Amino acid sequence: MAWYHYDNANNLVLTCHVQTGARHTEVSGFYGNALKIRLAAEPIEGKANAALLKFMAKQFAVPLSQVMLKNGGKSRHKVIVIQQPNREPDILLKH
Repeated sequence: MAWYHYDNANNLVLTCHVQTGARHTEVSGFYGNALKIRLAAEPIEGKANAALLKFMAKQFAVPLSQVMLKNGGKSRHKVIVIQQPNREPDILLKH
């Protein structure tokens, strides 16, 4: 399944499908070729995007400055880049 890959600079690139307004922020499986993430934030004034980036920084044990939203700022389908992650992507599936 192609929900993640590494780019030429060895940064982790994740494809996510986001569902907002959840009770807890969590990974909830897959949506096609994307990792489905339920966010406990509303898509108002970038709050959902900020919550997503913060969640990813925590999961991969990196500073927030190393997590970037590459595509999908106003979409449910998002592409996130994590520079030099300290953990493998499978960490997201162990919750």
